[in-house]
Amino acid sequence: MIRKLALLLLVAVVLAPACRKGAPSAVRRSDGAAAPAQAAVPGEPAAQAVPAELPQVVARVNGQDVQRSELDMAVKAVEDRAGSAVSPEQRDALYRQVLDRLVGYHLLVQEARRRKIAAPAADVDDQIADMRRQFPNEAAFSDLLQSRGVTLEQLRADTADTLAVNRMLQSEIEPGLAVTEAEARAFFEQNQARFRQGDAVRASHILVRVEAGADAAVKAQARARAERLLAELKQGAAFSDLAKRESQDPGSAANGGDLGFLTRGDMVPAFAQSAFSLKPGQTSSVVETPLGFHIISVTAMKPGRDLGFDDVKARVEGYLKQQARDRKSQEFVEQLKAKGRIEILM
Repeated sequence: MIRKLALLLLVAVVLAPACRKGAPSAVRRSDGAAAPAQAAVPGEPAAQAVPAELPQVVARVNGQDVQRSELDMAVKAVEDRAGSAVSPEQRDALYRQVLDRLVGYHLLVQEARRRKIAAPAADVDDQIADMRRQFPNEAAFSDLLQSRGVTLEQLRADTADTLAVNRMLQSEIEPGLAVTEAEARAFFEQNQARFRQGDAVRASHILVRVEAGADAAVKAQARARAERLLAELKQGAAFSDLAKRESQDPGSAANGGDLGFLTRGDMVPAFAQSAFSLKPGQTSSVVETPLGFHIISVTAMKPGRDLGFDDVKARVEGYLKQQARDRKSQEFVEQLKAKGRIEILM
């Protein structure tokens, strides 16, 4: 849970959207968990209206201010992951959901400090280094920090807080977390349709990013840049070299744009349609998705098959354990909320 809360809302705000589970990239489907906000559930009350102009301080957690800038940054991170700006219909629900998570995060950080739990400086250094490695060069890393209004010192502080909270939750929650083989097998048998592995392509891409809500002129400029890169490829430039140098997807640029094997369900529809129309060795024209403009290269294809329990045992056990971890983490946050003094100011 804490990776989804803290790293999404405060640290991973400077990283690119996720492509598929377990791998950063800029082509992940924007439906389901990556959507800006959940659809309204029939029978549930609508979210309380959020004012058009937010106050400078949107909440207080045990006397500590939650700044509007934190909320804005967190919402922007969710929009980036979804590849689109939040719609007016979703705005109230999204802002309330994100603010609730920010409140939970502040409570967790405060509790870690109360317990005098701190992350070693070496661990913070390693985490920052991992982030840097997702970018093709230091300039790209610095540019994205600047575009998000985050200094390196702020990033280090947020990372240290996140790692400290992780250490606290591990000691609080991990003992007793276990999934038996019988539980994993029962889940597999009840959900076998979910374990059909569809046809897959091994794809690489070069991304020219377009921020959500960009105007027509910005989009035209980005498309023109993508067309120039495509022309370089047609003139003999190596795809991997060009991706390392020019792609604006930090999750894959360092690997020459390689995304690994992807099924249709792993990708946004426009990307999937193009990738599956190519044969190994072919390169697409410029493809537009909510995240910008892509040039796609397919290097291999793999037919689908039904997976057996042994194929997915480790994955199922990991999924069930993560579900239990998330549930216990949320219970822990709710306990902190019950004891805390929380003021919502919007």
